[in-house]
Amino acid sequence: MNGFLASILQNRRLLWSLIKNDIKQKYIGNILGILWAFIQPLATILIFWFVFQVGFKSQPVDNFPFILWLIAGILPWFFFADALSNATNAVVANSYLVKKIVFRVSLLPIIPIFSSLAVHLFFILFMYGMFLYYGYSPSLYWLQVFYYLFATTVLLLGLSWITSSVVVFFRDMGQIVAMLIQFGFWLTPIFWSIDMVPQRYHWIIKLNPMVYIIEGYRDSMIYHKWFWQKGDMSFYYWSVTFVIFFLGIKIFKRLRPHFSDVL
Repeated sequence: MNGFLASILQNRRLLWSLIKNDIKQKYIGNILGILWAFIQPLATILIFWFVFQVGFKSQPVDNFPFILWLIAGILPWFFFADALSNATNAVVANSYLVKKIVFRVSLLPIIPIFSSLAVHLFFILFMYGMFLYYGYSPSLYWLQVFYYLFATTVLLLGLSWITSSVVVFFRDMGQIVAMLIQFGFWLTPIFWSIDMVPQRYHWIIKLNPMVYIIEGYRDSMIYHKWFWQKGDMSFYYWSVTFVIFFLGIKIFKRLRPHFSDVL
């Protein structure tokens, strides 16, 4: 772990260059370029707002406008889904770094995670702006969003080490990840409140680590609860996350020597 952190500092210029290149490559050739990174999520939010609030007449949730409740839940999912899907292909997409350059390959998943993070930081500011527009005053709780952002990043890094190393040998992993992200989108309480489900089933839903993150964003922006007030969920989340994190290290380290042979 110390070596990993040291290598980030040692290769920080190369990483920064690769992150900027990753962002450019996603949108190169488009007239609007990088603006699509912001237009697509905004359009998706607008569509879902129209369908659920205008079409299905969704009522305010806990006396909060539905659009604010939706934004606080859907933005962290956008970050998670985009980062994981792109990080899964990080090793395959940067095969030249694996085969020809002396480079710590375990850093590769950081590139798409941080490029997605840059976009997500804009949407955090957008979320703050929406709450201000609706007349809600800034609160110290709003800063807690960055704790949940850090928690999501640690989870993403562990997951991406697993998926990005396995996909080199089992290319179907990319499709499996895409399918799980799609299912997770609807099974995670983003458009619906967990209180709609009978109490006896809550523990099943909360097995999904992203429930902790989604509820955490809403606790920060809407319900004004600190993460230590949810001690059981915090303990469960970090236990699962650290297991995934160190399992990712183990799997990546075991498969790393064989990457160049397969690629």
